[in-house]
Amino acid sequence: MEKNISGTMFYYYFVCKRKLWLFSNGIQLENESEDVKIGKLIDENSYSRELKHVLIDETVNIDFIKEWKILHEVKKQKSVEEAEIWQLKYYIYFLRKRGINIESGILDYPKLKKREIVNLSKDDEKKIEKILKEIDEILKLKESPKVEKIKLCKKCAYYEYCYI
Repeated sequence: MEKNISGTMFYYYFVCKRKLWLFSNGIQLENESEDVKIGKLIDENSYSRELKHVLIDETVNIDFIKEWKILHEVKKQKSVEEAEIWQLKYYIYFLRKRGINIESGILDYPKLKKREIVNLSKDDEKKIEKILKEIDEILKLKESPKVEKIKLCKKCAYYEYCYI
């Protein structure tokens, strides 16, 4: 099942179920977002010595990997930290399922000059498996989930789509 579930989709599960469904159904508005453009600039200009954007099984795109043991994800800010942590846990889970012994992950916030170590426990693995089933159910919906007004809506690339 997780074969088709990208890190972006896993991230969107925590941010907004509607956004997850829209993105997964080809309605992708992120390219127009100023926040996304700024995030891409930060990513492009950080950690330039690393081999970046490692695509695994045409499903997950990891910012960079140190010695095939530690995953790194570069983020602009800690605005949706829970989603960022779980996205990285999903990457660790995804690679371990493919026989790659990833020890841990690190969320890098170069703009903030901060890092956060992320580990994956057995309980996390069970939660990821449950979430993957829930994502699969959302993707099977004929119509998008209803709008749930949350704090992040005003900065979302889908704001106009949902509210106008």
